[in-house]
Amino acid sequence: MVGTGSFGKNHLRVIHNSPHAELAGVLDSDSDRAAEAASPYNCRVFASLEELAAHADAAIIATPTVTHSEIGCRLIELGLDVMIEKPICNTLADASALLESADRHGKILQVGHLERFNPAILALESVMTTPLFFEVHRLSEFSPRSLDVDVVLDLMIHDLDILLALTGLKPEEIRAAGISILSPKVDIANVRLQFPGGCIANITASRVSTERVRKLRLFQPHEYISLDFSRQDAVRFRVKPPMGIDFAPLAVAKDEPLRLELENFFECIATRRAPRVTGRQASAALEVALDISAKIEEHAGLVAQTLGATSGALEAS
Repeated sequence: MVGTGSFGKNHLRVIHNSPHAELAGVLDSDSDRAAEAASPYNCRVFASLEELAAHADAAIIATPTVTHSEIGCRLIELGLDVMIEKPICNTLADASALLESADRHGKILQVGHLERFNPAILALESVMTTPLFFEVHRLSEFSPRSLDVDVVLDLMIHDLDILLALTGLKPEEIRAAGISILSPKVDIANVRLQFPGGCIANITASRVSTERVRKLRLFQPHEYISLDFSRQDAVRFRVKPPMGIDFAPLAVAKDEPLRLELENFFECIATRRAPRVTGRQASAALEVALDISAKIEEHAGLVAQTLGATSGALEAS
């Protein structure tokens, strides 16, 4: 385990309880934090990536996003399969370096888009037909965690990855707006995506909310499905002739998404099959996220120009 911050500790717990993997040890830039994290599991604290690689078959990387490519590429070169927390990287060049390294060395590269393993999403996939419209809200209370990236790469990228997986398409039009509130980077954003064929997705992400919301609604011919990620449930509403609406919950086998994600990683290590969330899929989500961030910056420039013109007109009058 590389990185023993708040989420890294969750990984440690799940690995420790898995019947399919043994926790070899931890590595962190803060040696005291590493020792504290390792103590409950009586595992080793490594001093370097090289030492870690000498005692492990695979590694999970939960470090700041800007370090993902350097650490991931080095561990792959040292012979390890790796799972990297989302987003895969903060630049497409760094993501490409990871993909090339994994291909060159024949190693598993999985990315931690956790919501793809949410049992409610798994249930939704089984009943999806022709998606026409998505409405998605992902709101969180403010936390100093992950402030090295904006809210698009921090929170919204979960839903971008899900939408790309569900539609199998890349958006052909993006409209976006966002503002910074409690950090130097964008903290709240709203995005409208249009996919080939006419499907529309409206996504709102915020890390300055007063409440925690994780919801998705999918509209398709003659029905819509309302999904709650936090509760791991989904309800299907359908037209009931002649003028009624019928609704029923989807069958959801509730489980811990992180456990499902790590078990998928362990299975892929053993079987050499591609993971549910590959490096290329994560890179596709990153590309859309970066396009959204560029559109937000473009919109901010337009707003600043409009405000400047308005201010000038008021002063002149």
